[in-house]
Amino acid sequence: MNKANSKQILWLLFFTTFLELLGLSLAIPIFAPLLFNSSHALAANIGEQSRHIVYGLLIASYPLAQFFGTPVLGALSDRYGRKPLLIFSRAGTLVSYLVIAYSIATGNLLLLFIARLFDGFTGGNISVAQSAIADISEAKDKSKNFGFIGMAFGLGFIVGPALGGILSDPAIVSWFSYSTPFLLAAIITALNIIWVAYKLPETLAVKSKHAIHPLAGIVNIRRSILDPALRIIFIVFFLYTFGFNFFSQFFQVYLVKAFSANQRDIGFIFAYIGIWIALTQGVTNRFVASRFAPDKILRISLFMLAMVLPLLVLPNKMVYLYLIMPFVATFSGLSMPNSTAVISNCAPSDKQGEILGTSQSLQAAGMALPPLIAGFLSILDTRLPIITAGGLILIAWLIFVTMFKSPKNDVV
Repeated sequence: MNKANSKQILWLLFFTTFLELLGLSLAIPIFAPLLFNSSHALAANIGEQSRHIVYGLLIASYPLAQFFGTPVLGALSDRYGRKPLLIFSRAGTLVSYLVIAYSIATGNLLLLFIARLFDGFTGGNISVAQSAIADISEAKDKSKNFGFIGMAFGLGFIVGPALGGILSDPAIVSWFSYSTPFLLAAIITALNIIWVAYKLPETLAVKSKHAIHPLAGIVNIRRSILDPALRIIFIVFFLYTFGFNFFSQFFQVYLVKAFSANQRDIGFIFAYIGIWIALTQGVTNRFVASRFAPDKILRISLFMLAMVLPLLVLPNKMVYLYLIMPFVATFSGLSMPNSTAVISNCAPSDKQGEILGTSQSLQAAGMALPPLIAGFLSILDTRLPIITAGGLILIAWLIFVTMFKSPKNDVV
C-alpha cells in the first residue's frame, strides 16, 4: 500500500475514532450526577451508600462485557477483514445508545445495565481500528500513528463531555434531559456507519486461519502471559490501565461529593482534559516518538503520571484542579499510544488483530475491576480511588523499568 493511500486511510480512521469517542464520552458527565440525584427515578429507591456500589457496577458493566467481546471481534477481523467487523461493532453501539436513552427516560435500571453490557460486548471498534493502523504502518511509524489516532481520543473527549454536560442540563433548554446526549450519540454513530461502509477500504492483506475461541479474552490473556515476549508488557499495561481507571471512573464521584459539581461542571473539566490529551498525542507524542523508542518514553511517562495523580486530592477549590490536569493528561497521553506501540511491535504481523484485541481485553479488565473496588473505597473516602491510582501506576513503572526488555524491531 502506497503512502498516499495509507495517509487517506489514517485520516478516515482518525475521524471514525473521533466520532466513536465523541459518542462514548457524551456519557462521562451523566452517570454520577444521575445516580446521586435522588429525584431521578433511577436513584429514587437507592440508599446513599448503595449508590456508590450501583454506580461502580454500572461503570464496570461495559468493560466487563468488552473483556469477552473485544478479542473475539479482533480475531474475527483477522479472518474476515477490518471493515465488516468495524461496521458490525458500530451497529451494536447504535442500538445500545437508543436503549440507554429509553432506559433513562423510563427509569428502568435493569434495562440500562443490559444496554451497557450489549454495548461493551459489541464495542470492539477501537481494537479493529488499531489493527487497521497496524496493517498500514511500519514498525518505526506505529507509535506516531497510534499517537495520531490517540489525538482523536483527545478531540472526542474535548467535544463529548462538554456536549454531554450541556445537552443533559434542562436549565439550558427546557427539553434537555439525561437521555438527550445518547440520542445525539445514536445519530452520530449512524452517520459513522454509513461513512465507513462507503469510504473505508479493506486493509487486511493476509487473512488468518487461526481458530476463534468464544472465551478468547481468557484464552488469549493466558497464552500471552505465558509468552515471554509479551508477558511483562501485558502485566505493565494491565496495572497501568487498572490504576488509571481508579481515577478516571470515580473522579466524577469525587467532584460531586467534594465540590457539589453538576453534569455541566464535570463535562467542562473532562473537556479540558481532552484538550491536553489531544495536544499530547497529536503534537508532543509525535515529536518525542520521532526521537525516542516507545519503551524509553514509557519509562518517564508512567513514573510522572504516578507522581501527579495524588496531587488532585489536595485543592480545596475546583478551579485549582485545572492547574494539575494538564500534567495528568500529558503523561497519560504519552503512556497509552507508546504502550500500544510496544505491544504491537512484540506481536507477529499475522496476529496483530488478536494481540491488540487481547490488549483491549486487558484494558477492559483493567476498566471493569476498579469501579467494583472503588465503590467501596469511596464510601470510606472519595479521595481513596485517586490515591490508589497513583500507587498502582507506580508499581507498573517499577516492573517496567526492572523487567521489560525492548523488542528487537523497536526503534532506537
